[in-house]
Amino acid sequence: MKRVFRGSNAPKPVLIIAMLFFTVFQSNGQHSKPSASGYAPVNGIKVYYEVYGKGKPIVLLHGAFYNINMNWGQLIPELSKTRKVIAIEFQGHGHTPFSDRKLDIVTFASDVEGVMNYLKVDSADVAGFSMGGSVAYQLVVQSPKRVRKLVIISSTYKTGGWLPVVNNGFKNFKPEFFTNSPMKAAYDAIAPDKTKWTKFLEQMIAFAGVPFDMGEANIAKITSPVLLISGDNDGLDKIELIKTYQLLGGAVSADLGPMPKSYLAIVPSQGHVSLMMQTKTIFGYLDGFLK
Repeated sequence: MKRVFRGSNAPKPVLIIAMLFFTVFQSNGQHSKPSASGYAPVNGIKVYYEVYGKGKPIVLLHGAFYNINMNWGQLIPELSKTRKVIAIEFQGHGHTPFSDRKLDIVTFASDVEGVMNYLKVDSADVAGFSMGGSVAYQLVVQSPKRVRKLVIISSTYKTGGWLPVVNNGFKNFKPEFFTNSPMKAAYDAIAPDKTKWTKFLEQMIAFAGVPFDMGEANIAKITSPVLLISGDNDGLDKIELIKTYQLLGGAVSADLGPMPKSYLAIVPSQGHVSLMMQTKTIFGYLDGFLK
């Protein structure tokens, strides 16, 4: 596949993100087949899911423009050795059909809960990357009993958790920047209706442009243990990340008191997309935390 991106006047961050997606698309491949898959009818749409392995359930939530394979293809084989892995594709992503239904974080979280209801999963560990991490935060805020442990990978509970350059970059996104991109190829490979590509992009760009904030008070109320994983240069505002960790009971002197139940891991020399490619590192943190 050639790296061809139309729109030479596209902002540099957009081109960089597109090229990084190319790397992810080339390096991540499906290494196992699901034991079950299908569509859960929730909130007026049909949400696609895949199930792997047996054991305590863990729900995986992908990032924006990703699908299950692109985001979790390398991690699922390891996780499914000891866990029941439930991976979900959000509205318009992957196998889940496009819908004109307006997108927001609360709606996505309700969809996840609906899939859990459909699969008769009362509670589960939940891991989310990027947009999926924000959805995971919302899920535990609105339905705390459904989440046993929470893993947030390169994500935040509010728009202000990203550096200004990231938020400003989203303002310049246009559908034509993604023409002939790896995301388009991935969409065409599995989307139920390939003609919805442009509408899907327009919908996602509009969604990304709406600020969100779940509130410090709600984050401080989270009782589930939380693992925060971030690349040292992944676009998250690290001052805000530390504030988040403090809200979760962390950033203390464990030599003078008990060790917090929530963890913080900063992976060196990693950006937002490259972080998710560090399979051994991510799995090592996940495995230790979940056990």
